Amino acid sequence: MPARLPSWAWVTGLTVGAIAAVTVLGVKADQGTHPTAASAKPKATASAQPTPTASAPARVPDGSGTGRRVVYSLGEKRVWLVDASEATRRTFTVWPGSVSPDPGRYTVSSRNPATTGSDGVQIEHILYFAAKSGVSVAFSNAVDGASPPPAASGTATGGIRMRKADGTALWTFGTVGTTVTVVK
Repeated sequence: MPARLPSWAWVTGLTVGAIAAVTVLGVKADQGTHPTAASAKPKATASAQPTPTASAPARVPDGSGTGRRVVYSLGEKRVWLVDASEATRRTFTVWPGSVSPDPGRYTVSSRNPATTGSDGVQIEHILYFAAKSGVSVAFSNAVDGASPPPAASGTATGGIRMRKADGTALWTFGTVGTTVTVVK
């Protein structure tokens, strides 16, 4: 009858074999390619729908007042959220409706979490601040995040639309009574 190896010999042999295998694999892995922070950066992807431009002028328009306010530039189609210390908290481009408010100073008169816009689009984060020619003027964003289609010929729309993330930021910033300054 052949002699049996004690169990400690089996355990020792298997442990030495496992350590040798892990060492070989570690050396091979060290010789391969290594990820770097530069290669881990996310890549930009093209969007199928047009979005407002991300390049933003840092300066709030002259003549827009002082203090905590929303500034809307008709010419730049841009909004700034300005805090009480005059710091711009956010700026973004918008898609205006066919009816624009006159330049001047307004306040957010009411808010509506969601409804259907006059163009039939489901909208949210509606901040009403002006009226012109019987049309309410308000900031909002489409629930599905889409940009608005061009207004039909002769249709009066006062919705100033923005991207969904911008609508959420404006909704948080623009409580009832918040000043809205409209500039040319």
